[in-house]
Amino acid sequence: MAATLMEGRPLAERIRGEVAAEVVGLGGIGLATVLVGDDPASEIYIGRKHEAAAAAGIDARDVRLPPSTTEDELLRLVGELNADDAVDALLVQLPLPAHIDPDRLARAVDPAKDVDGFHPENAGELYLGRPRLVPATAVGIMALLAEHRILLTGARAVVVGRSAIVGKPVAHLLLQANATVTVCHSRTEDLARHTLDADVLVVAVGDAEVVTADMVKTGSVVVDVGMNRTENGLVGDVDPDAADVAAFITPVPGGVGPMTIACLLQNAVRCARLRRSGTY
Repeated sequence: MAATLMEGRPLAERIRGEVAAEVVGLGGIGLATVLVGDDPASEIYIGRKHEAAAAAGIDARDVRLPPSTTEDELLRLVGELNADDAVDALLVQLPLPAHIDPDRLARAVDPAKDVDGFHPENAGELYLGRPRLVPATAVGIMALLAEHRILLTGARAVVVGRSAIVGKPVAHLLLQANATVTVCHSRTEDLARHTLDADVLVVAVGDAEVVTADMVKTGSVVVDVGMNRTENGLVGDVDPDAADVAAFITPVPGGVGPMTIACLLQNAVRCARLRRSGTY
């Protein structure tokens, strides 16, 4: 029997509606995005974020800078946005041009306005089990699992991928939900030995169909974060045939993707609440 699809769009729409109501209750909030350069994919992502923000009633400021922008110039701009009380939430779109250090930029953003959850202070709070502002994709994954009432306490969870954007934060959230967590990566030997143990399998490596159906445990829950453009169109990190083995699986597209933007908006509201309550 085919797996139940964990569709992201219905839940994302509900979250967006909740965000819109919260924005009204707060009397409006401000989001600033900064895009350096002209990367086509980044332009698409920024466009989608602004479209979603506008629909939720968020005042979104779209700052575009040329690829020749220096690191110091970008840091000065971030400082100005940090000091601007009309800006509740701030993000600098990745990737950045090669001459700009993304780690330095992450540290420069006011942690209270860090809607992406990349600042070391927010990463540290997550590590300590006090999640405050967490990367949106990881938050979205946990929301999807909760929506489908996936039991995490005592479950064996395997995360394939160790990025600071998805792999590491979702591993911490799963651990805090009382799952037993294994993190796999490019240096892991015999990946299938680990994935076949997984009650909950999260794959976030950006490698088309790196996890095949015979690497998936029967009756498991599979979250496919991958979005890879191939000759055959958009595919995930997990072979679609895994739907014949798993009990639950996210579709690509339409699974995790919609949740990321919805949870980014949710984070923007959280930034506003934290800043205005003085509790950050």
